[in-house]
Amino acid sequence: MAASKPPLSAVGSVGELHLLNIIILIISVLSALGSGWMILSFVLFESARTFRHQLILGLAISDFFMAANFMGSTATQLAGHTLKGASCSVNGFATQWFVVQTDYWVLMIAVCTFSMLSDCKAQSKWIKSHRWVIWGLPWGLSVLWATIGLMLSGYGNIGAWCWFTKDRTRLLVNFIPRWLIIIAILTIYIRLYFIIYRAHERFISLDVEASGSRHSASHSVALVKSMANSTLSTDHPEVEELQNQQRKRISSQPHSRPAPTLKKLAYQMLAYPLIYMLIWIIPTTIRIYQATTGKPAPFAIATVDKSCIVIQGFADAVIYGFNKANLAAWKEWIFDGRR
Repeated sequence: MAASKPPLSAVGSVGELHLLNIIILIISVLSALGSGWMILSFVLFESARTFRHQLILGLAISDFFMAANFMGSTATQLAGHTLKGASCSVNGFATQWFVVQTDYWVLMIAVCTFSMLSDCKAQSKWIKSHRWVIWGLPWGLSVLWATIGLMLSGYGNIGAWCWFTKDRTRLLVNFIPRWLIIIAILTIYIRLYFIIYRAHERFISLDVEASGSRHSASHSVALVKSMANSTLSTDHPEVEELQNQQRKRISSQPHSRPAPTLKKLAYQMLAYPLIYMLIWIIPTTIRIYQATTGKPAPFAIATVDKSCIVIQGFADAVIYGFNKANLAAWKEWIFDGRR
């Protein structure tokens, strides 16, 4: 009986697969460092423990375990061992569990951010009083999908780790739901963009019409306070900075214009889903190509495909953890805390 063909994602020479594992190991280490940095920031700094940061902590933990799983599979194969049987099933289960879980965390962060920034008081109150429900959904749903995948399809070696071996299965189970989530978060953040941008325009009109009027400035402060009350001022230092600028505006700087700060925040809201889309465009394209043609993608493109999946921990650290508040806290801890 003829031997079964290897998965298209695992096709390549011995040298190519060895190089692939080296590249994935390096990127997974970067992702582990990025997610570890977010976790450590939460542990060390009280300013990084707001409700939204608690959701980001969940994402960071998921990213860290995912990176550790990739590090384990690549290190095993670089040591000359082959992932197969039970070890491959465990690795594939963990891959499915944590990769899918990151999708749910990103969705939860978007939904909760919208509820808070758009001043949906009832929804925001429910979310804050049911934190364990919000935390449990990504873990529960992802482990459910990983278990179903193990029982119905099983996991096989795809080159650098174990996962579903058929591209059509991965498309139906992972990529179509993922793009539905991406569309949802894109819609949410576009809506938030317009909410914040309208606030930006209002600041400009108040400056022009009022010419430093104390009454109009008070209205501006009220608008910013509505954002601050959403508990996002510490998550977004721009909002906090905006409040400080508005207070100064009332007391001594009637003609200052803090509106660009809101504009920056609006663009930041759009950056979240756009970066997430960029990460998944190439892997999705490769799945469609291989599923429809039955041919493996060129090695270089296939390597980029896998790298996009593994880089998530590092990308999330840049998106959610690399901000002025975190950098200032680390600077104070490193330089002032050791005096």
